[in-house]
Amino acid sequence: MARNLGQVCRLCRREGLKLFLKGERCYTDKCAIERRNYPPGQHGQGRTRFSEFAIRLREKQKVKRIYGMGERQFERYFALAERLAGVTGENLLTLLERRLDNIVYRLGFAASRAQARQLVRHGHIQVGGRTVTLPSFLVSVGHEIRIAEGSRGKKVIQEAIELAQRRGAPQWIALEREQMRGSLRSLPARADLTMPINEKLIVEHYSK
Repeated sequence: MARNLGQVCRLCRREGLKLFLKGERCYTDKCAIERRNYPPGQHGQGRTRFSEFAIRLREKQKVKRIYGMGERQFERYFALAERLAGVTGENLLTLLERRLDNIVYRLGFAASRAQARQLVRHGHIQVGGRTVTLPSFLVSVGHEIRIAEGSRGKKVIQEAIELAQRRGAPQWIALEREQMRGSLRSLPARADLTMPINEKLIVEHYSK
């Protein structure tokens, strides 16, 4: 997967809202949105009128950046969402939430999704008692996700858990913080996802 090697705070400024890409920094007054709430670049503070295409494109880009994906990978998720029964936009968000790196972040074992991907790739996360190193692994209801025994003392994980205690865990996730494990109670309903996302615009974007 292609990685963004630039300043991720610029991505939040480009989309005009907090994408929570920097972990604890996003909850402080050092957050770029708090300090400079306008798009980056020399024309960032100028008035910009968006076409309908641009509005749909920006929504797609925003969701890609929230979940940390490249274009091809995102298109594959959309194609899978179309094949599933139900509403395509809601199917897409459910698939993205089921990604292992997202679940690790939701459980509070990582301060950001990027950090969660790194933990997964380095073998610190187990699913059903087996080490899984694929961040895109789709977690199902009943799968137990835990920190590997030898990784529980890592400072980065301990700090993330402390931060997550202030952030809280969503209702559709069962968390046993002391045992450093958790699971999905159920698949998230659309009402459970509180980020300001308009998935209908993404569907319209790919329908054109």
